Amino acid sequence: MYRIFIIEDDEIIARTVKQHLERWDYIVSGVSDFSNIMAEFTMFAPQLVLMDVKLPFYNGYYWCSEIRKVSKVPIIFISSASENMNIVMAVNMGGDDFIAKPFELEVLTVKIQAMLRRAYDFVGQSIVLEHKGAILNLTETTLIFQKEKIELTKNELKILQILMENKDMVVKRDTIMTKLWENDSYVDENTLSVNINRLRKKLEAIGLKEFIITKKGIGYRIG
Repeated sequence: MYRIFIIEDDEIIARTVKQHLERWDYIVSGVSDFSNIMAEFTMFAPQLVLMDVKLPFYNGYYWCSEIRKVSKVPIIFISSASENMNIVMAVNMGGDDFIAKPFELEVLTVKIQAMLRRAYDFVGQSIVLEHKGAILNLTETTLIFQKEKIELTKNELKILQILMENKDMVVKRDTIMTKLWENDSYVDENTLSVNINRLRKKLEAIGLKEFIITKKGIGYRIG
């Protein structure tokens, strides 16, 4: 499930695009503070950005260049300023595509789908997993819940990944250990318990209590 960040100060357009993309099962957020876009971008950690050129405080070219300092996330400019010079400027500042207003929502959707395929399909798996508002980013090894973000170790990431990929079932301890160490000869029951307990403390610190539930004698499941 991909996250899309809309940087557009026309509330009607932003709301219309958000509602449309959510019907396609994208996770969509619009910027709320145009003077501090990078903070919201970092917190939301999107897989794609829709960027208008004309914005309060600084224009879209500026924010595109700021994003490019920290991320290679695909950026599609959407703007009524569709002259060739603006398109060239958008690309030169790091934009990946340009859609002129007014545009059809279906065309925008196709552009987004194509951009996401080119950017992420080679990975061979979902970039993010979501459960009850908790978003696990597999590429950034982070988990976000209600605007709180935690960094995860490699083992913590793998534990959450397998549990969230199998969230309707109990995952056996042996299955998790095989995922962690890839070879049963290296399995240590105590090490798994330590990892689970440490992960639970991290989750509880951001409000995710009982996110991992123990099924005694069997394994674990997502709550």
